[in-house]
Amino acid sequence: MIADLFLSSGQLTILRSQLLHWFETNKRDLPWRLNRNPYRIWISEIMLQQTRVAAVIPYFEKFCASFPDIKTLAQAPESEVLRLWSGLGYYSRARNMQAAARQMVRDHQGTFPTTLESIRALRGVGAYTTNAILSIAFGEKHAVLDGNVARVVARLAGIRGDLREGANWSLLQKTADTLLAHEAPGNWNQAMMELGATICIPRAPQCLYCPIEKFCRARQLGIQDLIPEKRKKRATVVVTLASAILSDRLGRCLLLPPPKSNARKATADDIPTLVSGMWHFPTIAVGKNPERELRNYLSENFMSAKDVPRLSPLNKVRHAVTYRAITLLPFRAECKALPKIPGAKIVPLKNFAAVPVSNLTRKAARAALKATE
Repeated sequence: MIADLFLSSGQLTILRSQLLHWFETNKRDLPWRLNRNPYRIWISEIMLQQTRVAAVIPYFEKFCASFPDIKTLAQAPESEVLRLWSGLGYYSRARNMQAAARQMVRDHQGTFPTTLESIRALRGVGAYTTNAILSIAFGEKHAVLDGNVARVVARLAGIRGDLREGANWSLLQKTADTLLAHEAPGNWNQAMMELGATICIPRAPQCLYCPIEKFCRARQLGIQDLIPEKRKKRATVVVTLASAILSDRLGRCLLLPPPKSNARKATADDIPTLVSGMWHFPTIAVGKNPERELRNYLSENFMSAKDVPRLSPLNKVRHAVTYRAITLLPFRAECKALPKIPGAKIVPLKNFAAVPVSNLTRKAARAALKATE
């Protein structure tokens, strides 16, 4: 018997065959599946972290068109990499990817490494991404384990509790290793991911459409809806910000350069973190009198008090960054002439295409544009 799976060797052979056949006939047509190029597979896996497939596809295609190989990514200005990433969120992924590309130019002559140790050593690459690249690009026998695959494995084996808890995650990895189809590790891993994304979904799994339903321990026990258990979420921290959208009569606005946090550990209202270290409107965390606090901030940092224009409140913006629930209070301020601030940019309010900005900044800009319609 196969440990923890309640399967005989013969049943495991049938399970593998049925899942691989299902994948071959039902897999989605995704741009990173066109070939086994490790660079493209790496880009897709990084982009897909905590991001839906539908959202990733257009970003992936534009990104690979602009940076078709490791060397072009390594040599590109960081601002251009972030601009093409803008809107995907979790911008440290893009910065880590470029750092990893530069590692590959420095240590591997601009080619993608082929060993577990060398891939794992790349900036921003963890165990899951390493195994995905090794199996899909190079046919190496390594089982992946991400959220989707963990859910499939847990239901198959009837593993309950917090799946991310250390002992459970270790058991899930061992079980995934046992399940792995050694003759087709890349297709197998993709099949497991596909099953978790489309059939064995978190709530109300579509068991009647599952190609391996008859082997599922959770289904046999009627507990498929109880796996996985809901994780305890970090307590939400409420943050209130105010932004000044300084614009002129030509419809241009002022953006401050990417900020850097000096704190070793960013606080919940750390502005560099909340604007993702990207170009942004003058923004501060505020308390009981947002307009006055924002006006004081502008007069203390960018212009004299008499030159601060009237601040017109716009519709509030809701945003979320990890555990933070952000309320952004944007204020439009029309200037006769935009203040000259070292390092700042003046760009059309309707078009930020030339500079990388976060979704929070985009939402503030949309609020300002809507007020002028």
